[in-house]
Amino acid sequence: MSGTVKKVTDVAFKASKNIDWDGMAKLLVSDEARKEFANLRRAFNEVNSQLETKFSQEPEPIDWEYYRKGIGPRLVDMYKEAYDSIEIPKYVDTVTPQYKPKFDALVVELKDAEEKSLKESERLEKEIADVQELKKKISTMTADEYFEKHPELKKKFDDEIRNDYWGY
Repeated sequence: MSGTVKKVTDVAFKASKNIDWDGMAKLLVSDEARKEFANLRRAFNEVNSQLETKFSQEPEPIDWEYYRKGIGPRLVDMYKEAYDSIEIPKYVDTVTPQYKPKFDALVVELKDAEEKSLKESERLEKEIADVQELKKKISTMTADEYFEKHPELKKKFDDEIRNDYWGY
């Protein structure tokens, strides 16, 4: 087996073992996302299966003597020489260097968005807790207790009273 194909199949095999498909599936919220995820997983498994079976096996060696007996040595030698002269070019990745900086920038942007989202979630959870607490106490709360929690409203009302503005 050629070294490149062996490396590709080894990497694909190791990568498939490290993917937490169930963990990712738990993060999906819509049925459409689950359907697309199932399609992705099925396609990945098909490609991985092909890499493990089709490309991981050594090709059967050509029995040149068998063909020499049936066809003739001159023609077979010509084909053998052509076969031996074939060089499969090594793949040179020119795409990854172009997109790696873009991908890295997106990862940084994603982490920033995640941070902002977590901060906003924390703020909203605190606000929800405050509203729920207020909801429990509202029937027995006095104006002074309310203004103690919201001094900006007390200041606003005091300013309106002081300026003789009664909201009409």
